[in-house]
Amino acid sequence: MKQQDIKKIVKESYSEIAKKSNRNSGEVCGCCSCSSSMQEKIAKSIGYSDEELKIVPEANLGLGCGNPTAFSKIKLGDVVVDFGSGAGLDCFIASKKVGEKGKVIGIDMTEEMIKKAKQNAKKYNFSNVEFRLGDIESLPVESNSSDVIISNCVINLAPDKDKVFREAYRILKKGGKMYVSDIVLLGDLTKEQKNNNELLSGCVSGALQKEDYINKIKKVGFRVSIMSEDKDISKRQYKGIALESIKIEAIK
Repeated sequence: MKQQDIKKIVKESYSEIAKKSNRNSGEVCGCCSCSSSMQEKIAKSIGYSDEELKIVPEANLGLGCGNPTAFSKIKLGDVVVDFGSGAGLDCFIASKKVGEKGKVIGIDMTEEMIKKAKQNAKKYNFSNVEFRLGDIESLPVESNSSDVIISNCVINLAPDKDKVFREAYRILKKGGKMYVSDIVLLGDLTKEQKNNNELLSGCVSGALQKEDYINKIKKVGFRVSIMSEDKDISKRQYKGIALESIKIEAIK
């Protein structure tokens, strides 16, 4: 499948998720798919606390495969960039950690998600959070400008992951850190699974084998540490497909 076709499928899928959430249709589905009645349950199962989910309830769309803000080492005054910020959940949590002197920048390629995130930020008066429309393979962020990158179940959706990791390295300051929660494969997918559009937008078809994923990050120049691995997510949310949610710290 061509890269532009992959991006089109992913963008259309997440645009629809944002639209459905605005209509309160009760049928929001996406990466780590769920219905609206299960959004809170899914979020708690991957590491979000009740307190975090109450910060901006509308920002939780039941997406993701972990909580990168929970294991990241974000400090007061940091500049944080979120790859694939969606409705802004992780950005709003991170904003509490960076404080008034810090800044959080959310990047998403879906216009509808950016619109929803900006509405949430305005409604809850987040002055230290900014959302930018952009592609994580070509970030609208200055070089050597960021202290921390967070990303939650998004990089697996990018067709060219080498570009993503090079961009991450570019925008981080020396000693900057990237905290990623993402889906990686532990076995081979069938041909049908690889060409399934729902599995593509659902974070499976575009995922890499675990070692390939880690090696791509190292190749760019990062020092990589695996912080935790969630294999049970396969049974909880992916019908037993051979995969896991991996939590990574990468230091420039």
